[in-house]
Amino acid sequence: MSPGLPVVKAHAYGNDFLLVPESDVGGRDLPSLARRLCDRHEGVGADGLMLYEIVDDRLRIRLHNADGSASEISGNGVRCLAAYALDQRLIRHEREVTIETAAGVKTLELVDRRQGRWTFRATMGLPSGIRQLELEAAGEHVRTVVLSVGNPQCILLGPLDPHRLHTLGPALECHEAFPDRTNVAFVEVVTRQHLRILIWERGVGPTAASGTGACGSAVAAMTYGGADRTVDVESPGGVQRVEWHADGLYLTGWA
Repeated sequence: MSPGLPVVKAHAYGNDFLLVPESDVGGRDLPSLARRLCDRHEGVGADGLMLYEIVDDRLRIRLHNADGSASEISGNGVRCLAAYALDQRLIRHEREVTIETAAGVKTLELVDRRQGRWTFRATMGLPSGIRQLELEAAGEHVRTVVLSVGNPQCILLGPLDPHRLHTLGPALECHEAFPDRTNVAFVEVVTRQHLRILIWERGVGPTAASGTGACGSAVAAMTYGGADRTVDVESPGGVQRVEWHADGLYLTGWA
C-alpha cells in the first residue's frame, strides 16, 4: 500500500480500476505503485491504475495494468472515470466527457443513469491492421484475427472453452509475434447480433469484461465471422454494445 494516497475504486462489468489524480503521485515509481495498489491480497486490488488530470475542462489519463506495464487505453476504464467526473462535477459538462488517452481523444456521451450505474456511448476510433494470422502456441496451431483498437488485440473465433483461455491466453499474450504483448479474446458468434467472449488481458490475465476487448471481438466477428455491424457482446461481467460505422467504433455500456 501507499500511505497517504487517496484512491477511488470503480468498476464496469467487474473490470475494476483505481482512479488517482496525477498531481498526487509526483515522483513515485508508477509501475511499482500500480503493482502494489492493484495487488488483490496486499493492496486495494484492481485490474489497473488510472492517473488523471483536468486540462481545459477535459480529462487526460495515463494507465498502468496490474503488473505495472503501461497501457494505451481501457474502454471500461475511461467509462469509470467519466462516471466519476460527472458524479463529482470535476468538469462543467453534464452529459458529455472528453478524455485524452495514449490512443487518442475519446468522447463519452451519457445516455442513462439509474440505480448507481452511468451508461455511456463512447467513440472508440477506427480499427486498424485487421488481418488473419496463423500461429503456434501452447501446443496448438491456431488461426487468429489480429488488429488494433488503440491497443493490440488477438482474437480467436469459435466455440468458447474456458480451459483454452488459461492455456492459449498467456501463450498468445507473450507470443513473439507481439513484441509489445497483446490482449487476447475468445469469441463465439451466437447469432449475427450476439457474441459471447472470454478475455485474457495483457498485464492482467482473465477479466470479467473489457471494453476494447469487446470492440476487437466485434470487429473480428464482423469481418470474418458473419456478424452484423451492430452487436451485443456478452462477457462474464455482462453485455456491452459495439457499433461499427464509417467514422469508427462506438461502445455502449455502464460503470
